[in-house]
Amino acid sequence: MKFPISLIVLAATAQAHYRFSKLILDGTPEAKEWVSVRQTKNYQDDHGVTDVNSADLRCFQMKGSAGSATVAAGSTIGFVADQGVTHPGPVQFYMAKVPSGKDLATWDGSGNVWFKVAYLGHTMTAKGVDWPTYTPTILKNVSFKIPASLPAGDYLVRVESIALHQAQQPGGAQFYLACAQVKVTGDGTGSPGPLVSFPGAYKVSDSGLTLPVYPVPTSYSPPGPAVWTG
Repeated sequence: MKFPISLIVLAATAQAHYRFSKLILDGTPEAKEWVSVRQTKNYQDDHGVTDVNSADLRCFQMKGSAGSATVAAGSTIGFVADQGVTHPGPVQFYMAKVPSGKDLATWDGSGNVWFKVAYLGHTMTAKGVDWPTYTPTILKNVSFKIPASLPAGDYLVRVESIALHQAQQPGGAQFYLACAQVKVTGDGTGSPGPLVSFPGAYKVSDSGLTLPVYPVPTSYSPPGPAVWTG
């Protein structure tokens, strides 16, 4: 049975929103919300950010976290989406090193300090774009490997899921994001980059922030800088 495009868009619109409130360490989610993750403004209703020029695009932070997680460079960490990643679109991860003299618990992550460490990818099909977090199964946990050459230090780790179900035109993308506080150990000597700021890394006109229903897209590139792999 074939369904009208309008019904498909309506169904996607009605899906639940989500928040990233727990870090995954050694394959195990934290027992409670907001332990290492800074509490986000959508902690009650799971709404997303829609303005790429808003300071909320950085960490969507309502308040900081007193806690942090210790992880080794080269290890895998992740985030839990409370309802699962229920909207189609790319999932990316960024990190920012806390400057000397600043405190991990209070640093706001402003300036050209963020570098992309992972993009979970996509697959082009005859029907458009398939997302590994959405097709064939909606994932609840999303993870990435910290580059082994990342220097030790205190970092913010930012997860973002860019929902494109209402992004047929510029300005329709929704961002579901959060920042965790981590202490990275190891002897890495890499130089992460390119460095970008939030807001500033994206423009509403970026091609990766729109996804037409028709004509069926034949290519897709996520917004932001290239992934730093170490």
